[in-house]
Amino acid sequence: MVNFESRLALHTWSLDTTPLAEALRVIKATGWDAVELRRIDFARCQEQGLSNAQVLDLVRASGVKVGVIGTEYGLIFSTGKERDRLLDALDLTCGNAVALGCDMVMISPGQNDGSLQLAAENFRAGGEIAKRHGVRFALEFNFAHPSINRLRVARDVIAAANHPNCGLLLDAYHLERSGDGGCGFADVPPEQIFTFQFSDVPASPRANEPRPTDRLAPGQGIVRWQEVFQLLAEKAYPGYLSLEAPNPTQWARPPEEVAREALEATRALLRAAH
Repeated sequence: MVNFESRLALHTWSLDTTPLAEALRVIKATGWDAVELRRIDFARCQEQGLSNAQVLDLVRASGVKVGVIGTEYGLIFSTGKERDRLLDALDLTCGNAVALGCDMVMISPGQNDGSLQLAAENFRAGGEIAKRHGVRFALEFNFAHPSINRLRVARDVIAAANHPNCGLLLDAYHLERSGDGGCGFADVPPEQIFTFQFSDVPASPRANEPRPTDRLAPGQGIVRWQEVFQLLAEKAYPGYLSLEAPNPTQWARPPEEVAREALEATRALLRAAH
């Protein structure tokens, strides 16, 4: 089986109430291979008086590799001046990715909505910016979004964008919630899977919120992890597996305990999937 155990990243939303410098320390101390950063991580640091360059220095000084960086949401269905602003934000994010040795930038649909034609046009425009920086641009679908809420819809957007730097972000949580869990992404060509996020799904009914925070550490819910990990291995997926498990219950706990327990649980499931 492909060795995913050396490609495990922790998404900062999993430790959302922990300041970035401390989150990076925890990620390194507990043995994660990389971090997935968000645009809001930079924004929060800048609210504390740091410049963009100083945030980059902070990340570099941590010694933690950066696997993926998220850009500001909203671009996919934006128009006019707001579209221009969000494309500028993407340009900055891509530049930050390069500065940190990261080649993957991701985006979710956001909270706005519109036509899938608009989504494809904006995603393609983002792909052009990514191409100029030499990085790739991954679109995540969100089961709670009005439009881009299924894998097939996200694939339609990517096909319509038709850009070599544009591909998919698959998330085990959204796959399970939308009915495409387990082997539900079997027909996705490997080259379309740019990056992968994961967390477990509780057996209780899905949360009625646009950005659900009921996500669990792997093994605590109903995701069929053996199917998921074996399928990724069959596809020879080469990227990071990034744990994105926001949950207020976990945020209230010591971050080092949360990070260590999640890493141990992930490694155990990966070994079981061999």
